[in-house]
Amino acid sequence: MTQSTLAAGLARPAGRWRAAVLAGATTLAAVATIGIVDVGTASAATVDTNANYVIISRHSGKAMDVYNWATNDGAPIVQFARNDLAVQQWRFVDAGSGYYKIRSVHSGKVLELPNSNDGTGLVQMTDNNNTRQHFRLADSDGGHVRFINRHTSKALDVWEWSTADGAPIAQFADLNGANQQWRLVVVTGGGTPPTNPPPTGSWPTPTGQVGVNGTISVSGTLDGGMRRYCCIGDGGQEESQDPMFSLASGATLQNVIIGGPAGDGVHCAGPCTLRNVWWEDVGEDAATFRGSGSPSFLVDGGGARSASDKVFQHNGPGTLTIQNFQASNFGTFYRSCGNCSTQHRRNVVIRNVTLTRPGNTVAGVNVNYGDTARFTGITIVNDSGRSMVICRKYNGNSSGDEPTQVGTGADGTNCIYSASDLTYR
Repeated sequence: MTQSTLAAGLARPAGRWRAAVLAGATTLAAVATIGIVDVGTASAATVDTNANYVIISRHSGKAMDVYNWATNDGAPIVQFARNDLAVQQWRFVDAGSGYYKIRSVHSGKVLELPNSNDGTGLVQMTDNNNTRQHFRLADSDGGHVRFINRHTSKALDVWEWSTADGAPIAQFADLNGANQQWRLVVVTGGGTPPTNPPPTGSWPTPTGQVGVNGTISVSGTLDGGMRRYCCIGDGGQEESQDPMFSLASGATLQNVIIGGPAGDGVHCAGPCTLRNVWWEDVGEDAATFRGSGSPSFLVDGGGARSASDKVFQHNGPGTLTIQNFQASNFGTFYRSCGNCSTQHRRNVVIRNVTLTRPGNTVAGVNVNYGDTARFTGITIVNDSGRSMVICRKYNGNSSGDEPTQVGTGADGTNCIYSASDLTYR
């Protein structure tokens, strides 16, 4: 199998393609925009076996991730927008002779390459100390390293130079290309969310109350300490209401309970993180995501109830990840704007959420703009008739007219899920 060298570095010929084990939505989001704190980096010579690391691809800026919070042997290892959660944290275990085993903080399993073939996907397995689970670190320029497997002598590689969430990590001959180079970043904070869907009906008790008389602007991080912030607006559905929180690009809002009326909830002017935020009565929308370029947005933990219209409204471009969340009594859980004056391709990843009826639609996307919605670990409660639509497809517009619905259901292109991704109870 030959490879050609391009001006930007080593790249594979366009004709060589391995079918991805997972489809992904292309995004070029920069790692620095998620509001994550780096404690330090490591080279091949300075690995700390007592530290937790995220492992970032030089090529894509995405992190090595245990797909869909899996804990089973053989689960694939992929790249995903960095969030510093337990599925993206790794520890190095000394295996002797300059090699390490790389253990997932989430599952306790270690990385393994099952065979010697080019393109073999990286998986997690129970630690049995065989050489397929041993990796040495080879230094590259700019503080990056390559992972060389002891059994195969091949390097870990973002397959086909992908920039997509969910793209597989595989092995290939060590060519020192940017898609074989990784940055090891020591992480702290961010917490370790539960690996199971949040319990239905379990809501936090406020630790105090904060009176709100107007929109609160946030840059950096606002940690509410689980206090209730209340109130703004009249609880109606007017689109022109002010938000309770307005987040600057790169801001984080965490550990907050938003009481009703909540106005227009939270506005993100660019990439943002909402961590453990709870909406007691959504009113209009819980959060609206804007921005330019290819931003990444993260909603991790928390819950929302009583959203007569939408929970999450995506108006700008980029990728929104919603995980470890619960919602009840809503119209649409996620909506890619159907009639914004400026339209974009938008991507959403919804994983490990519990949705309780009444609820009409999990996600609405615009197929004519190439939107994608990926669903994994969706638990739906009180829906014996399977009435909740998982993915509703539209042709959007920029004229302000109501978008036209053109279908529903999984299609592998715009709406990506299978029956195994859904649990009804």
